[in-house]
Amino acid sequence: MRFIELVKKRCSVRKYLSRAVSMEVINKCLEAARFAPSACNSQPWTFIVIDDEKTRNKLAERAFSGIYSLSSFAKTAPVYIVVVTQQSSYAARLGGYFKGVQYSLIDIGIACEHFILQATEEGLGTCWLGWFNEKKVKEILGISGGKKVDVIITMGYADTSCLPGKKRKSIKEISRFY
Repeated sequence: MRFIELVKKRCSVRKYLSRAVSMEVINKCLEAARFAPSACNSQPWTFIVIDDEKTRNKLAERAFSGIYSLSSFAKTAPVYIVVVTQQSSYAARLGGYFKGVQYSLIDIGIACEHFILQATEEGLGTCWLGWFNEKKVKEILGISGGKKVDVIITMGYADTSCLPGKKRKSIKEISRFY
């Protein structure tokens, strides 16, 4: 598949089939994420794969309830990828301090997009989530207090295909040429 076709095919899936995702496919997605660039080669990420039904259900019940129930559709996904943001290298943190940028967030954004595009190429659907109860996620997975969980990616085989034609601004609206 050509890259532009892959990008156009990718969409946020909110309903999944109960079909399991093979570890081989998950590992391909992790490999794609592993090769993402990062500021000063910090690679400030850890990907926690949750495909065990009991753990996934426990996480879903606690992470996507109450004020976070907007993301409760995630309960249908057979796989969760919990992305833990690690500390960047000293050089990246120092540069970020002077620029007012947290490069680790940019870095995990790139790595997650690599993961998601590989999943799309493998015929899987994904949804990038930022709205969940981080405290509960960290408790369940035993993630220390100093680390951040900024992203959860749901993953599986989509129950329905994406609607054709994404609503996007035109090239003219998003670009300027000099």
